Amino acid sequence: MTVMREKLIKEMTLRRFSPHTQRAYISSVAGLAQYYNKSPEKITKQMIQDYLVYLMQERQLAWSSCNAIVCALRFFYIQTLGMDSMFLSIPPRKKVAQLPEILSTEEVERLLGALKNQKHRTVLMTAYAAGLRLSEIVKLKLADIDSKRMMIRVRQGKGSKDRYTILSKRLLEQLRIYWAMYQPSEWLFNGTKSGYRMSPSTGAAIYYNAKKKAGIQKGKGIHTLRHCFATHMLEAGVDLRTIQVLMGHSSIMTTVVYLKVTRKQLCSTQSPLDLLNIPENKHSST
Repeated sequence: MTVMREKLIKEMTLRRFSPHTQRAYISSVAGLAQYYNKSPEKITKQMIQDYLVYLMQERQLAWSSCNAIVCALRFFYIQTLGMDSMFLSIPPRKKVAQLPEILSTEEVERLLGALKNQKHRTVLMTAYAAGLRLSEIVKLKLADIDSKRMMIRVRQGKGSKDRYTILSKRLLEQLRIYWAMYQPSEWLFNGTKSGYRMSPSTGAAIYYNAKKKAGIQKGKGIHTLRHCFATHMLEAGVDLRTIQVLMGHSSIMTTVVYLKVTRKQLCSTQSPLDLLNIPENKHSST
């Protein structure tokens, strides 16, 4: 391990960055160094800007991916190398707001029904029934399923925060069937190696496999089921504050986005055209 990498890891550890964030920052800095085949401290401001242009135009990375790399480079050059904050001179980054794609309840039924493997089906049911992130699903332990209180404990979710979410009766039934078949010991969803939890890549593959079998085109990844959980709860009449708590959102504004995609809210809104009393056009077009 190089001195620069050790120093970067030390700075991130002092700030209690999550392991995921640390890996992402290290990868971003390493990507820059590999692109120029130079040590990062020898790379100039113009070279960094050219690299970002390459990521946007040649590799066509999404804005969110470019933003994450910029954050990593800023941290490295300012906090790790102690350079002036104006060193990068990166213009303000454009933020693209995209609404999540939501599956209808009928599409969710098709998705879950497409899987015959009990373990795979239970993984997706857990994502949808409790509104969990993939990283939260793979970290679930048997002890986190509280059948007496009908709650699921989410350990160290996004932002290193614990929370509780609901345990549906139907999901509990499926979990009991799953346990009887596979008998996991510690982790709720074991990986291929004994004693290890399921990898996120496996969870993602399960979703894409089900999506393909069900013939569903919408939804980019397993996170779609978390979006469906929030949207369908909202359409069922659950208030935003409750959904915020279940989802683990720090701000209610993050939860408000589901108002923009809920069918109940949008379909109940009347177009102003429907309010007009316009005489029927009885003349045929010429």
